[in-house]
Amino acid sequence: MSAISKTEKVQLHVPDLEELTTVLKKGLEDNFAEVTVSVVECPDLTKEPFYFPVKGLCGSPRVTDVGGVPYLVPVVQRHKEYDLNAISKEVELPGAFFLGAGAVPSRVVGMNAELIPLVLTESEGRPAVNSSYFSSINPADGQCLQERYSDKFSDCNFALLGNLYACEGKPGKVIEVHAKKRTGAYSIVTALRKTLEVEYPDKSLALGGTFIIQKGKAKIHIMPREFSGCPLDTDEAVNNWLKHFEVNAPLICQSVLVSKDHGLDLRVEHTHCFSHHGEGGHYYIDTTPDSVEYLGYFMPAEFVYRIDRPKETHTVGRD
Repeated sequence: MSAISKTEKVQLHVPDLEELTTVLKKGLEDNFAEVTVSVVECPDLTKEPFYFPVKGLCGSPRVTDVGGVPYLVPVVQRHKEYDLNAISKEVELPGAFFLGAGAVPSRVVGMNAELIPLVLTESEGRPAVNSSYFSSINPADGQCLQERYSDKFSDCNFALLGNLYACEGKPGKVIEVHAKKRTGAYSIVTALRKTLEVEYPDKSLALGGTFIIQKGKAKIHIMPREFSGCPLDTDEAVNNWLKHFEVNAPLICQSVLVSKDHGLDLRVEHTHCFSHHGEGGHYYIDTTPDSVEYLGYFMPAEFVYRIDRPKETHTVGRD
């Protein structure tokens, strides 16, 4: 297990939810033909289609950026592995629920793959509940192979990098985003992030949550099972190494976005998705703008925690 060298904490700006709905609706209307944004009671996330180990996204919301792309490229640092039970203590929320995007611990899994973390970490008298998925390249046919993590492994680990939203998993008020027919160039995640960046130029905000691509298709990537044998030192090299797919709705996406870097070498957005039909991975954007439909639930984070920031960094492979 990689030793956590340092944890940095920054307080974020948290607008009133009603204010945020107005801001986000205005921004999303530049990118989608139909947009509704409102404050609602969080749906029960233990139910279909989510099947999360908690009911809601509320209670001490925070985000964390653990490790980073420099631990994957240009040359992988395999020893970089983290336990979400330990990360929950680093973000000062023992027993937290985590969702987001990361990489599987190759030491445990025996290969490289995309991790879609959905973990309720352990607390006194209660063991952890791991509802995560992971997506790899099926060696039989080169296609996407999505599996439940807990069907094969008993830990709560991830490796190299993680962009995570953490909370107590409680019910409560959240921001609901419903958007149809993409008219702009941005994914829904980028559209949300850029809206916050423009509306709050002097402040730092972060959102975490989940959204469903209800209709349409999306572009994703999955990392190969084997790490690259040669250094990946350009975006082109990284893209050529990754395997890209077009996948079908419905897709359940887990997303973390930050309006701007705080001098912490943050990845400003990262989204992974899973499905109940066996497709999942790293989400880029929908590929069917005319028919796409999104339904999402988000919360603004109170803090960002930067954990084990790479000492040597670069901007390669951040898409």
